[in-house]
Amino acid sequence: MYRLRRWERSDADRLLEAFAEPELAWQSPEVPDTPEQARDWIDRQRTRAEEGTAFGFAVVDDDGPVLGHVQVAVTSRSHDLGWVSYWTLAEARGRGVATAGTLLASEYAFAEADLFRLELGHRLNNPGSCLVARRAGFRPEGVERRKLRYGGERFDTGSHARLITDPVEGVGPRPCTA
Repeated sequence: MYRLRRWERSDADRLLEAFAEPELAWQSPEVPDTPEQARDWIDRQRTRAEEGTAFGFAVVDDDGPVLGHVQVAVTSRSHDLGWVSYWTLAEARGRGVATAGTLLASEYAFAEADLFRLELGHRLNNPGSCLVARRAGFRPEGVERRKLRYGGERFDTGSHARLITDPVEGVGPRPCTA
């Protein structure tokens, strides 16, 4: 059974393992590559949660090692909006880790962070991320052309949102397209 927990400084090796994957490092604005940097990244997760600006969680299976990360960043307190992001280690992909983490983080954001609307986006060439969003109750809202830039390349982005009033069920599994 997957659950969320706070990142611990002892998770630094798992974090470094995740960011050693070129695909994840390529997309992230913060890429720790030493144990000290990984512990600093973990400390920033705690600080942001205490400030109420972002809530990042490790996704684990019972008491096992970290399998992934999910975060809700508060983008507007006046409008009660948040931005959801997630990733998993390669060994955890295809096991429902990102979906479970996104569902749990969404419930946290609605119940504990007093958010009303959660948004997320993913590259259109990442159908797995689209499937996670849909399975977690995020309705597709459209395509934002060339929104994301990684390296020198720009990507169209599938935009999704979930309102506190939306049921998880009822979002079809078809992948996003332009």
